[in-house]
Amino acid sequence: MADKKDGTGGRRRSPPGSQRGKPLYAAVDLGTNNCRLLVAEPRGQSFRVVDSYSQIARLGEGLHDSGRLSDAAVERAMSALHVIRNKLRQHGVGRVRCIATEACRKAANGADFIRRVQDETGLTFKVIGAKEEARLATIGCYDLIVPEVRSVLVVDVGGGSTELSHVNAGAIRTGGLAGILKDAPILDWTSLKVGVVTLSESVDLSDEAAAWPLMLERARTAVKSWPAVERVARRLAEDDGYLIGTSGTVTCLAGVHLKLERYRRDKVDGIWLTRQEGRDTMDQLRHLGVEGRARLPTIGEERAPLMLAGCAIMEAVWEVFDEHKLRVADRGLREGILLSMMHGQRPQRRRRPKRPVARPAPVGDGNVG
Repeated sequence: MADKKDGTGGRRRSPPGSQRGKPLYAAVDLGTNNCRLLVAEPRGQSFRVVDSYSQIARLGEGLHDSGRLSDAAVERAMSALHVIRNKLRQHGVGRVRCIATEACRKAANGADFIRRVQDETGLTFKVIGAKEEARLATIGCYDLIVPEVRSVLVVDVGGGSTELSHVNAGAIRTGGLAGILKDAPILDWTSLKVGVVTLSESVDLSDEAAAWPLMLERARTAVKSWPAVERVARRLAEDDGYLIGTSGTVTCLAGVHLKLERYRRDKVDGIWLTRQEGRDTMDQLRHLGVEGRARLPTIGEERAPLMLAGCAIMEAVWEVFDEHKLRVADRGLREGILLSMMHGQRPQRRRRPKRPVARPAPVGDGNVG
């Protein structure tokens, strides 16, 4: 949630194209609430951001009740994707990977929407599963794992679901970036069927004071339904581990805690919040109400209605994994995609057949039209 509509709020942009003639890569993440783009060039074991863009498209709005993507939601997403397509052309991006998550997984018309996107924009989306979503978010947070810790819990609060990944930090240190890209050492993981959009739509938000306990109880039930929750909580305590929060909910919490007059990624990414600091900030946001939250410079009108659900999910997670510090990550899925594209194992070339064989042109990830 760091990036603003024009792409300038969360990350500093560079001039179009690579400064050193290096190839440009792009990751497009179409979620239940946000549509995001990140364009970058390789730099060592990481990358340099060239451009970023984020638009709240609310693709999953109404999906909880209807089981379908609404016409209005589809048009909002298409508008954002046309902007992204133009940015890719402007920068001359060579390699693109586009992924869609919970909303397109659940919607009865999700496949039809993906086909329309390809027809109109040339962007080829792959609908990934929750486990792959958790893996990519974990890769994206790779360098927020401190050397002395033995395990961490990555918490990715999305619009339609929340992924929890208990990660073996020792294995990450041993294997490095190449190791986590080859086989992310996730000890346990789950995808909770609560996200900021789905949880918000499950209650009547006209009275937030009455809605809060209902949302919190549903979030608690979801967290406690994870069969591995007690084992993970015990292991995290033994390892003196911590939480890594990768979501708009968490970055907004950090911005409010820091009392920022405008969102600054360099101030937010990587900072630590104690349990008490998190609780105090969430209490502040609850008491402000939706109008008060909308006036906060690091939240705004579009995010304000969803923050109550985000706070409920984080409170439910933090209750189970109590007293553990939270490290804020303004990074996640898109960064994981880029690192996988730039530094992951490249597919082996197929041997040429002895005789020419006519084959249809491939259509898949990497097409930009």
